[in-house]
Amino acid sequence: MGDPLERLESEDAGGSSLKDDELCMEIDPPFRESTATTEDWRKALANVVPAVVVLRTTACRAFDTEAAGASYATGFVVDKRRGIILTNRHVVKPGPVVAEAMFVNREEVPVYPIYRDPVHDFGFFCYDPGAIQFLKYEEIPLAPEAASVGLEIRVVGNDSGEKVSILAGTLARLDRDAPYYKKDGYNDFNTFYMQAASGTKGGSSGSPVIDWLGRAVALNAGSKSSSASAFFLPLERVVRALKFLQNGRDSFVKKWEAVSILRGTLQVTFVHKGFDETRRLGLRSETEQRVRHVSPQGETGMLVVESVVPGGPAHKCLEPGDVLVCMNGEVITQFLKMETLLDDSVNQKIEIQIERGGTPFTVNLLVQDLHSITPNYFLEVSGAVIHPLSYQQARNFRFQCGLVYVAEPGYMLFRAGVPRHAIIKKFAGQEISLLEDLISVLCKLSRGARVPLEYISYADRHRRKSVLVTVDRHEWYAPPQIYTRDDSTGLWTVKPAFQPDAGLLSSGINDLGGIRSDAVPLCTEASSVGHMHRNSHAELNEGVTSMETSYEHSSEGGHPRAESDVETKKRRVKDDFSSDGNVVADGSFLETDEGDPEDANTVENSVMRDLQGENVAAANSSLAERIIEPTLVMLEVHVPPSCMLDGVHSQHFFGTGVIIYHSQNMGLIAVDKNTVAVSASDVMLSFAAFPIEIPGEVVFLHPVHNYALISYDPLALGAVGISLVRAAKLLPEPAIRRGDSVHLVGLSRSLQATSRKSIVTNPCAAVNISSADCPRYRATNMEVIELDTDFGSTFSGVLTDEHGRVRAIWGSFSTQLKFGCSSSEDHQFVRGIPIYTISQVLEQIICGAQGPPLLINCVKRTMPLVRILEVELYPTLLSKARSFGLSDDWVQALVKKDPIRRQVLRVKGCLAGSKAENLLEQGDMVLAINKEPVTCFRDVENACQELGKHENKDGKLNMTIFRQGREIDLLVETDIRDGSGTTRVINWCGCIVQDPHPAVRALGFLPEEGHGVYVARWCHGSPAHRYGLYALQWIVEVNGKQIPDLDAFLNVTKEIEHGEFVRVRTIHLNGKPKVLTLKQDLHYWPTWEVRFDPDSAIWHRNTIKALDYSSNL
Repeated sequence: MGDPLERLESEDAGGSSLKDDELCMEIDPPFRESTATTEDWRKALANVVPAVVVLRTTACRAFDTEAAGASYATGFVVDKRRGIILTNRHVVKPGPVVAEAMFVNREEVPVYPIYRDPVHDFGFFCYDPGAIQFLKYEEIPLAPEAASVGLEIRVVGNDSGEKVSILAGTLARLDRDAPYYKKDGYNDFNTFYMQAASGTKGGSSGSPVIDWLGRAVALNAGSKSSSASAFFLPLERVVRALKFLQNGRDSFVKKWEAVSILRGTLQVTFVHKGFDETRRLGLRSETEQRVRHVSPQGETGMLVVESVVPGGPAHKCLEPGDVLVCMNGEVITQFLKMETLLDDSVNQKIEIQIERGGTPFTVNLLVQDLHSITPNYFLEVSGAVIHPLSYQQARNFRFQCGLVYVAEPGYMLFRAGVPRHAIIKKFAGQEISLLEDLISVLCKLSRGARVPLEYISYADRHRRKSVLVTVDRHEWYAPPQIYTRDDSTGLWTVKPAFQPDAGLLSSGINDLGGIRSDAVPLCTEASSVGHMHRNSHAELNEGVTSMETSYEHSSEGGHPRAESDVETKKRRVKDDFSSDGNVVADGSFLETDEGDPEDANTVENSVMRDLQGENVAAANSSLAERIIEPTLVMLEVHVPPSCMLDGVHSQHFFGTGVIIYHSQNMGLIAVDKNTVAVSASDVMLSFAAFPIEIPGEVVFLHPVHNYALISYDPLALGAVGISLVRAAKLLPEPAIRRGDSVHLVGLSRSLQATSRKSIVTNPCAAVNISSADCPRYRATNMEVIELDTDFGSTFSGVLTDEHGRVRAIWGSFSTQLKFGCSSSEDHQFVRGIPIYTISQVLEQIICGAQGPPLLINCVKRTMPLVRILEVELYPTLLSKARSFGLSDDWVQALVKKDPIRRQVLRVKGCLAGSKAENLLEQGDMVLAINKEPVTCFRDVENACQELGKHENKDGKLNMTIFRQGREIDLLVETDIRDGSGTTRVINWCGCIVQDPHPAVRALGFLPEEGHGVYVARWCHGSPAHRYGLYALQWIVEVNGKQIPDLDAFLNVTKEIEHGEFVRVRTIHLNGKPKVLTLKQDLHYWPTWEVRFDPDSAIWHRNTIKALDYSSNL
């Protein structure tokens, strides 16, 4: 039969050509009419239902064909004494899984995987029968021989999330092709399936298909979403595997001896085709006659080769279209007979007779152990999961088994543009054919090293793609680890991928080299780590077969997840900067070990003349463009999923920045906060003046204004780069006025300067951005510049005068457009940000501020503190204010102060927890500060800065406000904030917690019970995912103990042991309280924190609580 997707497409098209299965008239021998009565079914179901369990499974890591995530399905007890539960392979999972079984009386027990078939869709969990104390139940016997066309059946399971659902049906076919689920996921093959119109849905995977005697005749596996058809797996191979397990153990024990279940393979996929089709393939008449004579009555076809995996035993021996006649001299027309022979001949040669186009062939092939090409270990590095390519995926992608396969790219590989399902072929100049090859290269790399990687994908299999991989400089993730499956416990044991040779971390910011003999290894701690995954659940095609497993999703809309969002700010970068055409320099190309220094200087001067000549000769460029181009920088920013803090809405950003300071010791770049949103970022800088890409570090995030400062090491530019790159001249005064002519200059993606002359239409437009569903930074209390023409919402740069002096940054602002009550879409726009606030902070950094120290390029510098009034304001026209009762005297005073704006500032809200929270109210009009009339945001900002200049002042503003018809004088204390942003993040049970950031506090609500532990994200496949501890809420209590801050949270959670249930009380952003329980899993999800260290300018990772694996080493 054809693939179901193709069959459905032809049906939709309404074509006249029909597939073979549509031509089948379903003529079978007459079946006996069922004599079962309603009472018979009642008795059968009374015995069956207690033995059916709801399985709650959590795939802790992406592996092979499965993504990380939580789901629920069904299983049933097949051996009560030994505690064995039968379910589907896609429920047991090929990778790490944590699961519980809930019986019909709500008793719940942990279950552990003991076997999953490499090919067919069945597997077994084990549980402790002694843990079930209050339920009487019996195992369900398996009776594969009882299946027959016309048999009345019942499917008992967890259908559509219901605890018990019983669906009726009749077996219509016993010889249906195995269902086809998806091209890059799990698919069963080399077996028939049964079909019935029972209409099962999600959650019924693993349900028993029973007859009226209470026997399981098949195992429910999948369905077709466009119809009520359900597909059942025959039980013959299940019975064989169960007998192996039963022979290997007499009763349940906590740690079972792993049982070897022999499975043989030729790495060939066969399909069953009717004799009419085999004749068209060239089958000889005498062969057909012989086959029909020796085959069982009713045989309608033969097995035909559909595909052969490259590098397998049958590669170059068998071809698609070959008709299988005999194996070891025995005619084979059924999958079951063929698999029985292969399983009994592991590591032995068998003789195969085929016919190819009417010509008979005989080949001798070695039967391979199927388990030997099924991966049972993986490497976890920087959130990536990498393991040998499995037989399942090798068959899907037509690659050789054992290649180095990326099941999940994580952060480091995603940052380089390596997709899921990629095959790594070369890394750091070394050919990679085995996972061990990759590990041997990784152990030689230092943090921050940048090395090339080549990979291929099944979608473009004939071409290698080359990308540049940057090894994590910061400790976003645990050191590389190897997880290995232990079939005796059902767990995956973990150990370091390689032993550390040194305990120090490479600290050079411009460490861009590749493999070095003295490189500091990546490994700095030997603990386990839980990391974040993208949600990669398969989206099923409409009308295509689907597995009956229900995946859990957040029930509340808008929850941010630990996804690696493919959405990027501005245009999507589909590939990282290619290694071709890019100069990745560490300055070494300017140094020579031999030769005359004068020759080197000559080369250097020649390079400078060439580059300067190119800039000067730019065709049709304005003076402003030529002057400003050497100051422009393209920033590419990646945020590690493990530290997606402060509601940041994407993992990948880029935009244009401008150099505002450049010396031998330090360079500083100003850029908008929609490009650099959080300090926990990796920033790469590409300079317009010189072809080089170097890393940058976030040193300052303004708490109010939409800009960030990024530092770089000028020495990383080399002598030529230092001389060509320069800082822009800033012109904070005079302020831009309406009608002024400015030049908008920015960079294209090819780093070409682009400019246009524009007219300022509004120099003081107030920004009004509403809060997003997931609170994130939004510009408030800002006036921006609007132009008559620009380059669209994706173009950022600077606004200069005709002499190239920077008057404003043309920056990007993030917002969210909402459609109705349930849908929204991220949006951005660009406006001018006056340069005055940037120049003020720059002056403090250069001259020395009174704030906290920060290591920048190995030099400690004091960073500025910003005194602010944590109140969100908005302007109101004086004409409107008069209607609220504002006196004529104040209207005239405000007009006199600012005849252009003619406005008054009103309070929109105070940030929760601010010092002004209990003094100012929504709707208050701010008339004056320190008896000086106030008409714009800058007046408030200047008043706060004046307080900062006088240390002896108490930090309070004397504010005159108008409230409900009365003028009131208030002393309002201001707040002091630094530019560090959030510098600490904790991962507990897979949820990422932090201090509530300003965007959350701007909502005006903090729980009275405690507000220091805010859930920012959650990770797929974690306990937080499994039990519903989602984002956008505060954790206020753990096991009845209040937790006012992160330190108290760690003190409480450190006392909780592995496997213990924890009672957690939360309060959502909407104020709704909730109590939930979750089980701590320190094996796959240890507790850790990542914290920024200003003394080393490095984000360090610290394991708080994890299991001790030293005994396993």
